[in-house]
Amino acid sequence: MTGGCWSLADFCFAPDHPTAAGHFPDNPIIPGALLLDHVLRAVAPNGTGEVRAAKFHHPARPGDRIEIRWRILDSGDTAFDCRVACGGATLLSGSLAG
Repeated sequence: MTGGCWSLADFCFAPDHPTAAGHFPDNPIIPGALLLDHVLRAVAPNGTGEVRAAKFHHPARPGDRIEIRWRILDSGDTAFDCRVACGGATLLSGSLAG
C-alpha cells in the first residue's frame, strides 16, 4: 500500500448507545453499519464516499473509543481502518473509491 500520510479522527460510542440494547441483549455490540457510517463521515464528509471494500474484524462495544485513520493511495482510492483506541483490536478496514 503506497500513498500519503495517514489522517486521523476519533470518537466514542456512549456506554448507553441506543442501538446496543437490541444488538444483542446481554452481549451488546455496535452495529457494523453504524461503525461504517462514522468512517464515511470522517473520511468523506461531503457524502461522496463509495465503499469499494469493507471487512469487519472485531465488534465495537458501547463505551469504546474508536480511532479512524485513512490515506489516499496512488490509485486515487482511500484506504481506511478503525480500531479501539490505544492499541486495541482492529474493528474495520477497507477502501473507498477515488
